[in-house]
Amino acid sequence: MIETMNSADIAFPNLGIYLENVPKNFSVFGFSIAFYGLIIGIGVMAGIVMATREAKRTGQNPDDYWDFAIYAIIFSIIGARLYYVIFSWDHYKNNLLEIFNLRKGGLAIYGAVIAAFLTLLVYTKVKKKSFWQMADTAVLGLILGQIIGRWGNFMNREAFGDYSNGLLAMALPIDAVRQHEITANHWEHVAEGANYIMVHPTFLYESLWNLGVLAVLLLYRKHKKFEGEISLMYLAGYGIGRFFIEGLRTDQLLLPVIGLPVSQLLGIILFVVCTIIIVVIRVTMKSEKRTLGESASLADNQRLGRDK
Repeated sequence: MIETMNSADIAFPNLGIYLENVPKNFSVFGFSIAFYGLIIGIGVMAGIVMATREAKRTGQNPDDYWDFAIYAIIFSIIGARLYYVIFSWDHYKNNLLEIFNLRKGGLAIYGAVIAAFLTLLVYTKVKKKSFWQMADTAVLGLILGQIIGRWGNFMNREAFGDYSNGLLAMALPIDAVRQHEITANHWEHVAEGANYIMVHPTFLYESLWNLGVLAVLLLYRKHKKFEGEISLMYLAGYGIGRFFIEGLRTDQLLLPVIGLPVSQLLGIILFVVCTIIIVVIRVTMKSEKRTLGESASLADNQRLGRDK
């Protein structure tokens, strides 16, 4: 068991991992660069490359995805910030200029996802492209970006959960995290003389869950039954994972009045709705295929009757 930690250390005690002096920033020519932003940038670029390769595999023009990415990046950042600000309004309503201070964090992935889909809808209308075909291609890059991007939360010591002493439990120095994200449950389990809390590494849970979702999408994409199925599977798969993981986090964005975690609620709604849509479309397609088969069989029998 760890007794004390330095303020820049991170540990996974039950895995025997202790990382010393993990920095949040580094300097280039005197300019401070946050690892959070760098990792997000790497995730974005990896996602674009993934989407363009999938476009090439399916006979699409990869340049369409590079063009779309320019708009998607801009509006996704705006969407991520708006989502966060809207559901943290009490914090910003008396200091509106803070809304534009992105260096202090405050981006919500669901806001980015919503903005990306809306941007794609407009882009495909203007360019006269298939929305669902492009969506099926782009979501592969989107979830890869999410897998990588979550490690920016690791560097920032954020997006963690309540107390845990499980196998993957993470130890964070108390003075390295935002104090309002420390719960009473955390404090109850701080050992005498210790200066750290034990938490669920929910950033890691989500990164691993998304990796599993990506694997399923990659294995299934050649067998999809209709355009849009991969997108719906992504929304459902990410949604159900986020529903459970969000319930562990201590930095939840809450709906006004009712106080429910907005991302948890959105996650379960997307899972239910998208699953129903997939099932309905598949049943409809199967029914139509059976009807066509019966019509063809009837036509063949009639033709045989005339030949006699």
